[in-house]
Amino acid sequence: EVQFVESGGGLVQTGGSLRLSCAASGFNFDDRAIGWYRQAPGKEREVFSCISSGDGRIYYSDSVRGRFIISIDDAKNMVYLQMNRLKTEDTAVYYCAPVVLVGTMCGLTREYWGQGTQVTVSS
Repeated sequence: EVQFVESGGGLVQTGGSLRLSCAASGFNFDDRAIGWYRQAPGKEREVFSCISSGDGRIYYSDSVRGRFIISIDDAKNMVYLQMNRLKTEDTAVYYCAPVVLVGTMCGLTREYWGQGTQVTVSS
């Protein structure tokens, strides 16, 4: 059974930091890309950061570039997201999932879904 489990969310003040983890089990990372996306109430789902396990290519959306850092540990089947200088608009449920990363575009494959981890940034 394939599972993507996100953890590390919480409540933080504006300007603070959080580190999210994504544990993938039953899923082969070889030459695949994994991404982070988020969903806030009343807003569209946003895929904002992706990383390729094969060649390390990385994608960031404009909304998080320069503040968030994605990394991958192929040996452990883990993907991490270091979030710095958090803003109230970063408040959302954060998910990880397989993605397709082509050039400067990253999109969900919709193969598997996690339960998400809540990130709340207070002013």
